[in-house]
Amino acid sequence: MKATIAVLGDTAVSKVNQLQTSKSRYLTLTMMAGFFLGFGIILIFTIGGLLGPTNFAGTKLIMGITFGIALSLVLMAGADLFTSNNMIMTIGTLTKKTTWYETIQIWTFSYLGNFAGAILVAALFFYSGLASGDTADYINTAASAKMNTPFVELLIRGILCNILVCLAVWCAFKLKEETAKLIMIFWCLFAFITSGFEHSIANMTLLSIALMVPHPETVSLAGLAANLVPVTIGNIIGGAVFIGAAYWFANSEKNLEISEK
Repeated sequence: MKATIAVLGDTAVSKVNQLQTSKSRYLTLTMMAGFFLGFGIILIFTIGGLLGPTNFAGTKLIMGITFGIALSLVLMAGADLFTSNNMIMTIGTLTKKTTWYETIQIWTFSYLGNFAGAILVAALFFYSGLASGDTADYINTAASAKMNTPFVELLIRGILCNILVCLAVWCAFKLKEETAKLIMIFWCLFAFITSGFEHSIANMTLLSIALMVPHPETVSLAGLAANLVPVTIGNIIGGAVFIGAAYWFANSEKNLEISEK
């Protein structure tokens, strides 16, 4: 585990160097991550639109099984995702390889870039004419529910979600074989989608599409903020505290010395 901590710390340094060298190039990678996650959202909600009218009890199960494409593209193709940065940059800073100022910088740029990529893929999907009929209805139903869920519930769902996402990323750094990495990505994302947890970047695409298609009054820009604020805070807590800080603490030199005694 110490080796994984070291690699993640070096990854944090690499992200900071990349941002300082060229903000435009770094933002391009962050936009790609938002775009890639958008593909996963489009896929699972198209499936939801197809199966929803049949009242098939396993719809969420099928959606969970297929969402693995999102993080698989981010990690295997290469892109920069805000929610994984919550863990990576926290470890980088706690190991004193980066600073909290640099961490906030990376989080800010990756969040904004992810949002831009999510809006772009949402717009392309909307103008493709495929965001219609049962698919649009299913998206509106889901978006309306997400926009009107109580703050605390969204916060906790955000925490639980990014624990799973960051576990997938942690395992991807820890494991050597690409097949093993993909299997862990599948299981972690299957768990978060099927359980109904909340991912801020994935929600950016879903809620943006809902705002573009004809929608009910329960779908609004205010509702977008009402969802993204608590979910984003929850994602940060889940990735930074429950995974990043927890693994750092468990593997810090002082704790290792105590355990050896």
